[in-house]
Amino acid sequence: MSEKKFSPESLMMSHGYKPSLSEGAIKCPIFQTSTFAFKSAEEGKAYFELAYGLREKNENEELGLIYSRINNPDLEILENRLCLWDEADDCCVFESGMSAISTVLLEFLAPGDVLLYSNPVYGGTDHFIKHFLLKMGIKTIGFHPWQTPEEIGEMLREENCGDKLKLVHIETPANPTNTLTDIEEIGRIAKQINPECVVCVDNTYMGPLWQHPLKLGADLVVYSATKYIGGHSDVIAGAVLGHKEPMLRVRTLRTFLGNMAGPWTGWLLLRSLETLKLRMEQQCSNAQEVAQFLNKHPKVESVNYLGLLEEGTQQHKLYKKQCSAPGAMVTFNIKGKEKEAFRFLNALSLMKLAVSLGSTESLAQHPASMTHAGVLPDERLKMGITENLVRLSIGVEKADDLISDIGDALKGV
Repeated sequence: MSEKKFSPESLMMSHGYKPSLSEGAIKCPIFQTSTFAFKSAEEGKAYFELAYGLREKNENEELGLIYSRINNPDLEILENRLCLWDEADDCCVFESGMSAISTVLLEFLAPGDVLLYSNPVYGGTDHFIKHFLLKMGIKTIGFHPWQTPEEIGEMLREENCGDKLKLVHIETPANPTNTLTDIEEIGRIAKQINPECVVCVDNTYMGPLWQHPLKLGADLVVYSATKYIGGHSDVIAGAVLGHKEPMLRVRTLRTFLGNMAGPWTGWLLLRSLETLKLRMEQQCSNAQEVAQFLNKHPKVESVNYLGLLEEGTQQHKLYKKQCSAPGAMVTFNIKGKEKEAFRFLNALSLMKLAVSLGSTESLAQHPASMTHAGVLPDERLKMGITENLVRLSIGVEKADDLISDIGDALKGV
């Protein structure tokens, strides 16, 4: 009898796990061990040959358990399940989102190489690109959402990048402005200049559910798994997914950097994957109601939300092309400046004033003075990160309660 192809949300309960290997436990135990025993010296040798890339796998051969810096049952099962949403060949889980991002940047860039990246990006990524990579002698070229792919291609040709263009890093929707970048077109332009260029997309804002960059031509996808994947504000983690060849390089560097997540983190993320779709769908539904409320409020200047994009605009066409839902991140410009933004934030009761996003509870923060404080002021303004911009991550609470809390806070402004 042929095996039925189940959907990812159903497979999140069982895929990659055999209860018979764990005393029949219905849930994967936490394998809190640093090392694993080999059946023989020959087996140990074979495992290390695969782990260190000294040879290709034989037919039906699998890498056995060696040492928890290299592999661990909790991490392997988690990585197998994460691959399902994005239909990736492989996945590596890290200790944090920044660890995942920095590993990709370090693996595919060397002194003299060129990185093309979108603006704005998460503040930590921005700092790593503009400060750390600069010290390594890597040339970085940023582009903005209002630039067309053709303009970006011309900019790269003027810089004479050629085969030095090794990596493209795109964050779309952008944090915190929700602006979209055309993954397919930017990737096409980059690979025209250098066919070996790797295209990486930070998909944190859309989670594994609402956008699938690998289907749009990306080679790698990165996540802060702390966000929607973890979803409970109780774990820090990151993930990289993608095609076989670039993922082999990512996995190898992770082995020697030693920045993989531990078994407890893996176990917590396995728990969270079981409710990922339910949580994200509720968050998206709530966000749509919150965005509509803000869009009509007299004390709100403008709202940045994918569900409010005007039909016929380039951003709306791009949204329909790349995304399956508008997500749960809402930013808005309050009428006034920093003082008014702070008054609003300080008056919230149900929503919590904190950074991060994608969790069950709703969070609010001020990007210009918090997550993007390290971005140069002129650059922040150019990107639309103004002093009256407020970012909301919408959770699973009752939408009416969230709207009531936001409305009450706006009264004091």
